[in-house]
Order: sequence, then structure tokens, then C-alpha cells
Amino acid sequence: MSLWQEALVYLNDPFNWTRRGGILDLLAEHLRISALAVLAAVVIAVPVGMVLGHTGRGGGFTVALSNVSRAVPTLALLTLFAVTPIGFGPTATTIALAVFAVPPILTNTYVGFRGVDRDVVEASRAMGMSGRQVILRAELPLAAPLLMTGVRTAAVQVVATATLAALVAGGGLGRIITLGFAQQNYGVVLAGAALVALLAVLTEVVLAAVSWAATPGPKRLPFLRPASRSAAGTPEPTASGVPL
Repeated sequence: MSLWQEALVYLNDPFNWTRRGGILDLLAEHLRISALAVLAAVVIAVPVGMVLGHTGRGGGFTVALSNVSRAVPTLALLTLFAVTPIGFGPTATTIALAVFAVPPILTNTYVGFRGVDRDVVEASRAMGMSGRQVILRAELPLAAPLLMTGVRTAAVQVVATATLAALVAGGGLGRIITLGFAQQNYGVVLAGAALVALLAVLTEVVLAAVSWAATPGPKRLPFLRPASRSAAGTPEPTASGVPL
């Protein structure tokens, strides 16, 4: 029996899905750890990126410093946590994944806000908006597409990396992979890897749809919206009804 056949046999067994500690339980745990990590990263990175992007002060240094954390392996962080009061388990995994998720969100938020046309900012101030109103009403809607891209990138990376949680008693779908290695059943290993890959792809698709919805209409990709009459080659009528 090939590895793919062994993986399908494992995945087609309802008991493996519904038993206590089965695939459904591990999937829920995996999603919970990933969601908490991304949420924590958003709470930290988005406000910092918004302020730095709005003021333009110290943004480059902060973004560069946050990107340095990408060089720190998540597994190394999890190992370091073992000698601290944090220890092993879901909490350590969530913190490590949150650290891993901050750089792409912070960078994209900062770049998105710095990329807003300064004329728009000045016009908003001329209308009497406060600094907070300029951020929330003028800059945030225009920076939202890049911000969401950062969140999407971070979420996919976190979902894929959360498999390491199984190595430090953190749970998640990685438990299937470690179980397969422990039993030398590589079909189970393949099944676990396939589940993680599928979950990462689904996360990408769902968040891509959310990102598209958050993008202002004129900036959406052409193939995601109906073509305008002029784009289709049909002349647009003027106010008098005479085609141009």
C-alpha cells in the first residue's frame, strides 16, 4: 500500500475524526492557537504601524527592528520559553506565533499609511479633521488593502508554523504528524501534512476574499469586478444622450 493510500485510509476512518483527541478536536485546537496568535499580533502591530505611518517618525527603524525577529526560529523561541515561567504548552506556542506574525502586519500597515497621497491628508486637515479623524477616516480606508495583505500573509504563516506546537505539548494538527513519526506510520504523517496544507490554502482563500472586500472599488483587480461599458468597448453616453 502506497503512502497516499495509507493517508486516505486514515482520513476516511470516521473514528479518527470524531473520537476524543481526533482530527476535529485537533483542528479546533489548531485554529484556536492560530487565531489567538494572529489577533495578538494585530492588536500590537496595527496601532503601532498606524501611528508610525501617520507621523513618519521612527517608522523605518521600527520596521527594520521588527523584521529582524523573522530571523529568530519559532522553535528556538519555544525552547527558550521552556526555561521561563511560561513553560511549554498552548500559551508558549501562542506567544511565539504572535511574535512571528507581527513583522508582516507591522510592515504592511506602515507602508500602507505612508503610501497614502499626502494631498488627501492635507485636504482632510483643511476640512478641520483632528489627527485621529485623519487616521481613521482618510488614511485607514486607503491603507486597508495593504494592511489586510499583511494580516493574510501572517495568518497563512502562522497556520503552517503552528504544527510546531505539537513538539512542546501545544496540540494542534501537528500532533497527527508527531504521532505518525512515533509509530513509524508515514501515511499518517502524510495525512497530517495534507490537512495542514489544506487549512493554509483555505485560510489564504478566505482572507483573500476579505481583503478584496476591504479594497475600494476602483482599486480592485479587474478580473474580480464586472467590466465597465467603456472597458468593453461600448461608447459611454454624454449627459445629452449622444455617445462620445
